[in-house]
Amino acid sequence: MASPESAVNGPTMTAGAASKSLRNAFGGVIAFIILVLIGVLAFSIRLFSVIKYESVIHEFDPYFNYRVTQFLSKNGIYDFWNWFDDRTWYPLGRVIGGTVYPGLTLTAGTIWKVVNSLNIPLSVETVCVFTAPIFSAFASWAAYLLTKEVKGPGAGLTAAALLAMVPSYISRSVAGSYDNEAVAIFALVFTFYLYIKTLNTGSLFYATLNALAYFYMVCSWGGYTFIINLIPMHVLLCIVTGRYSSRLYIAYAPLVVLGTLLASLVPVVGFNAVLTSEHFASFLVFIIIHVVALAYYIKGILSPKMFKVAVTLVVSVGLAVCCAVIAILIAVVASSPTKGWSGRSLTLLDPTYASKYIPIIASVSEHQPPTWPSYFMDINVLAFLVPAGIIACFMPLTDSSSFVILYIVTSVYFSGVMVRLMLVLAPAACILSGIALSEAFNVLTRSIKFQLPGIAGNPSIAVRMWRIMSTSKENGSSTVVAPNDIPKTEEAAKEKPAKKNRKKEKENVEKKPTPSKTEKRLLVLPLEASVIAVLLLVLLGAFYVVHCVWAAAEAYSAPSIVLTSHSNDGGLHVFDDFREAYSWLSHNTDVDDKVASWWDYGYQTTAMANRTVLVDNNTWNNTHIATVGTAMSSPEKQAWEIFHSLDVKYVLVVFGGVVGYPSDDINKFLWMVRIGGGVFPHIKEPDYLRDGQYRIDAQATPTMLNCLMYKLSYFRFVETDGKGFDRVRRTEIGKKHFKLTHFEEVFTTHHWMVRIYKLKPQRNRIRGKTKKSKSSRSVSSKRDVRGKRNPWH
Repeated sequence: MASPESAVNGPTMTAGAASKSLRNAFGGVIAFIILVLIGVLAFSIRLFSVIKYESVIHEFDPYFNYRVTQFLSKNGIYDFWNWFDDRTWYPLGRVIGGTVYPGLTLTAGTIWKVVNSLNIPLSVETVCVFTAPIFSAFASWAAYLLTKEVKGPGAGLTAAALLAMVPSYISRSVAGSYDNEAVAIFALVFTFYLYIKTLNTGSLFYATLNALAYFYMVCSWGGYTFIINLIPMHVLLCIVTGRYSSRLYIAYAPLVVLGTLLASLVPVVGFNAVLTSEHFASFLVFIIIHVVALAYYIKGILSPKMFKVAVTLVVSVGLAVCCAVIAILIAVVASSPTKGWSGRSLTLLDPTYASKYIPIIASVSEHQPPTWPSYFMDINVLAFLVPAGIIACFMPLTDSSSFVILYIVTSVYFSGVMVRLMLVLAPAACILSGIALSEAFNVLTRSIKFQLPGIAGNPSIAVRMWRIMSTSKENGSSTVVAPNDIPKTEEAAKEKPAKKNRKKEKENVEKKPTPSKTEKRLLVLPLEASVIAVLLLVLLGAFYVVHCVWAAAEAYSAPSIVLTSHSNDGGLHVFDDFREAYSWLSHNTDVDDKVASWWDYGYQTTAMANRTVLVDNNTWNNTHIATVGTAMSSPEKQAWEIFHSLDVKYVLVVFGGVVGYPSDDINKFLWMVRIGGGVFPHIKEPDYLRDGQYRIDAQATPTMLNCLMYKLSYFRFVETDGKGFDRVRRTEIGKKHFKLTHFEEVFTTHHWMVRIYKLKPQRNRIRGKTKKSKSSRSVSSKRDVRGKRNPWH
């Protein structure tokens, strides 16, 4: 028979459980609505480029990806894998299916196929333009899931909102930025989430999903090596600090086995998944974790005395196996000139490596180290919140929080080497900043609630609020609030319990577990300080939002192919010279004509003009690029011979001296000299410098003034203003009046930004030396006067 106490407490406990479940359900609905709004924000903030300009592909690499996606949607997956492109890298060509990361192309192609099967008439270009904004929303949701596993849903929502707007990510994911990073950042964050999820749950299901997510990352971007090195580092950290568990083994071992097997299926990776040094760390840690797992297994079945003997044996065998594996790896690595590392990986480990040995890598602007202002530009106030987030991750330090700390430390280092890797830093900075803001708001709002007059005078509300806070603390940070921190109102409410309940309360007290050593006092700050701090944090968030919107609208929305400038009266000037030049090539040259230019413009020339190019942005053949650089650095006659041997008919140069466009070929010319000189020793950089300075004025060296790049850029330039004043270099050119003997100008765009020249035909050879008569000379001279001027005189 139930006692009166149970009859009274039963409905109370049932009502409390129902209230708690209702509160949790309501909180889940609110969180879902917020996540949907964050996704809408992430998508819409990246549409400024379409609203202000037009729906167009940006930059250089996206044009190649767009061209490949067009081919995939038209010809199918099998023709894509076997596609040999003869319009690039003439006369070598390129096997597209085996040299690209297919994740982006397959993703966009699948989206296009699905929407068209639903009778939604979208073009391939439209799908490519909006792929990056769509996946930015997915990346924000993945950041929520990851941060939620580390510090709870509040921190997760904050991190998702921050990542949706962070300028560093916006720079590579605006509408039209159809590059690998568009989907790779989502794959990166989602892979990390599944790893943490597996680490927290020990589920083989999530471990399998983790391997599949890693496979998608391998398909999408070469930055997958960051994952396969960061996770082994974290596993090794957990082992060294005595945090090994079966969950750690389940989280790591399937990833290495399944992930490596799946990665080797990607043609561009292939056997590099097991032969290159970037992957060796994962295999070494794989051996170590098995040795540790064996040691823990033996410890569970043997006595302490026998365990010591067994451990000695296991450690000895394990060290022998590790030494053997290391010896094999050293032997394999030693046979490679770069010790098994790629040039970009060596640049990350040694920032001076590329400038010394691989100028083609050092010449890329996104491979340069960032400046301090770029950190403020790309992550803004997050740079100041990250340290607070790191401190919060130490209270307490868990397996998941230690991974986030390791993630931020490594990403900060790599972003300091290459400005492009600021993109990898952005998710880590958002996660840590979300944790910092969430923890700060928890403390501040709790302090305000405890000291409000209405709550302080109502004991039941204070008790209930204290219990809610205690429960949230236990769930979010695995800590227990100390009993001596219970508010006095609650103690007063418990001073005079009913006599019939004293016995039961005594029994319940006896059954309560003793407080653990992780107890900490409930932090309550003064009311005024808490209110001011909340207002300051809100102001800081508002400043962050304003900066992000400005960056999205002004700094990162303009496509590189369509340039704009503002006059003093506020008028907008549009420079559409690139598309004008590619359109001219498409309509005024033969389909099989070959066009020579610096490798920056290869993708755009192939995609927009549909003409064959010598080199493009893939930069896989350094010798071929050096040949083009040598031609541009040589005198006109030698350059003509080089281009003629490669069957080139047109040469395209980009020149910004008239409108002040700084990213022209004259500013890139020294890289052409360095890359060409790295293969052809007769090209020497000092020959183009005057006292160590790069000059194009009257003090420039004769080698500089007579090279092909100088002549093609400044031919007829003096006609623009009568002085030949270069607005980029801010000086008058040294050689103003000259003629071209082996090239002829065929097209110059409206603003002189793109200039196209045609190689003149080879001069007829005269067999035998015959003396011309006066009459023949007079006839030939008359023909020259009547007809076109002889370009060779």
